[in-house]
Amino acid sequence: MRKKDGFASEKMLILPAYLLEQLSSHPLTGALYLTDIGYFPHARDHYRERPEGCDSFILIHCEEGRGCVSIDGVLHPIAEMQLIVIPSGTAHTYWADDEHPWTIRWLHFQGSQAAQYAQLLKTGLAPITLGTTDSETFAGLFGQCFDLLSGSAYSTSRRILAMQTLAYAFSLLGLVPERAEHNSQTRHIEAAIRLMNARIEKSLTLDEIARHVRLSRQHLNHLFKNAVGFAPIDYYLRLKMRRACQLLDLTPLTVQEIAHSLGFKDPYYFSRLFHRTIGMPPTAYRSKVKG
Repeated sequence: MRKKDGFASEKMLILPAYLLEQLSSHPLTGALYLTDIGYFPHARDHYRERPEGCDSFILIHCEEGRGCVSIDGVLHPIAEMQLIVIPSGTAHTYWADDEHPWTIRWLHFQGSQAAQYAQLLKTGLAPITLGTTDSETFAGLFGQCFDLLSGSAYSTSRRILAMQTLAYAFSLLGLVPERAEHNSQTRHIEAAIRLMNARIEKSLTLDEIARHVRLSRQHLNHLFKNAVGFAPIDYYLRLKMRRACQLLDLTPLTVQEIAHSLGFKDPYYFSRLFHRTIGMPPTAYRSKVKG
C-alpha cells in the first residue's frame, strides 16, 4: 500500500506560510531557505508522484536501503549513501524499494539562489555517491537544521543559523563531484608517470602515453600542464635528465654511455637537452662539488 508518510519514528517539519514569507524577505535567508524537512526510516511502501512538479527543489539523501527517483521520465536508481536533487517545476516520482526500503533524509528548499545551490549538486543529472565521512557529515548538519527549526518557536536567530547551516552543507556536498573528478585526473597522471618511469631507458611518444591512459592527446596535455606544469613529453624528458644526474653522480659511465642508456641515439642532443634542463653541461655537472 503506497504511502506519502506515516512511517514509524519518522520526523517531519513543514514551515508555515508566514515563516516562509519572513525567510524569503530576510536579507540573510532569502538566498536559500528550507520549506519542508523530514526523516523517514525504513520507509516501506513510500511513494510520491508529482506530475506537475513542485515549487521547491527537493533533496533526497539515502542513508541505507534502496529506492528510485524518476525525473521528467528519466529513472535514477538510488542506493545507500547517495543523494539526488530534483529540480523545481519538474515532473517526478520517487519510491522505496520493495525488498530493501530506503531510509531517507529529505528537504525542500527555495530562495533567490536556490538554483545555484542546486547546481552545486548537479541537480537532476544523476545521483551523487558520498563516502562514509561525507554522508555522516551531511546527516549531522541535517540534524542541526531540523533541531534549530523545531525548537524555540522559530526564533529569528535560530532560523538564520539553520539556513546558513544548510548553505554550508550544500557547499560541502558540492565538493564531492569535484573531488571525484580530481581523483580521476590524478589516477590518469599517476598511470602516465608510472609508464614513463618504466620506459625511462627507452623512448616514448605522446600517442603511446595517451593510449596507455585511454585519453586523447589534447586532454592528456591539459591534465599534465594543470597538474605538474609541463606537457607529458617535457615531463618525460625531465625524468630522463633526473636519472642522468644520478648516473653522473653514482657511476663512472661516460656521457655517451649515459645518453645511450637513456634511449638517446645522439649524445650531442642529449648534452644540449641536459644543459637546457639542468643549467650546465653534463661534464660540468659531474665535476661540481655536491653534498
